[in-house]
Amino acid sequence: MKKMMFLAVLAPIMWSGCVSKKKYNEQVEQYKRLSEVHEKLAKELDNCEVQNDQRKKRIIELEDELRALKANANAMLNQLSDLSVITKEQAASINKSIDLINTKDSYIGDLQRAINRKDSLNMALILNLKQALVDVNDTDIEIKVEGSAVFVSISDKLLFKSGSYELSASAKQVLGKVAAVLKAQPDIQFMVEGHTDNKPIKTQFIKDNWDLSVLRATAVVRSLQKDFALAPLRMTAAGKGEYQPVLDNNSEANRAANRRTRIVILPQLDQFFKLLEPKG
Repeated sequence: MKKMMFLAVLAPIMWSGCVSKKKYNEQVEQYKRLSEVHEKLAKELDNCEVQNDQRKKRIIELEDELRALKANANAMLNQLSDLSVITKEQAASINKSIDLINTKDSYIGDLQRAINRKDSLNMALILNLKQALVDVNDTDIEIKVEGSAVFVSISDKLLFKSGSYELSASAKQVLGKVAAVLKAQPDIQFMVEGHTDNKPIKTQFIKDNWDLSVLRATAVVRSLQKDFALAPLRMTAAGKGEYQPVLDNNSEANRAANRRTRIVILPQLDQFFKLLEPKG
């Protein structure tokens, strides 16, 4: 399979006649990058499938246990009623309790379906984002899931000049790729966070790192709205300043890692709130 992909990459080069060694090497490197991303995504997908299989197996076991409990309860109720050990009112009360078990069973099923849907959406987002950003250096962009949210962390050197909150010329290329994925999922909301290192900054327009982080977050949000037509109601801009570093600010490399813009794709909690509402 990899050989076929390699031939597919090199075919346009061979058809177009002789090419420079530099261009040939670029094509080979691109093929290597694509192969590595493909293998990485395949492993992540396999892990998700294993987890889903384990969840499905556990759900089946719980459903079997619940059916057995219901059957036993009904059998005992019938026996007690036949022997006149309990009154009709007591039998009705027990029946009501069994109905509550059925209601909770349905509620658990609704929650499980909602969780599975969210997990599937998060995995689809990660795959689409990684494919869209395949040509961006891995050290400059990190995409991961933490808890129930998807995080896209972008190094500041891809978006801003040092100490500035104005987007660089290359920033819109990166933001455009992220925006295309977000635009394909119009129901999700997200937050754009600005993060800085701990080096003090003070200019005519920037008071401190709080200012810089907020201004960078709003610059990204404004670009997503104006340049890529993302609905403003879906977005929130936040500045974190220097107070949520990923590494200690004790070296230039660590400070560079802390200077980042993070897009947090938020879970749709409203579906869980609706499930918790009393049923009329």
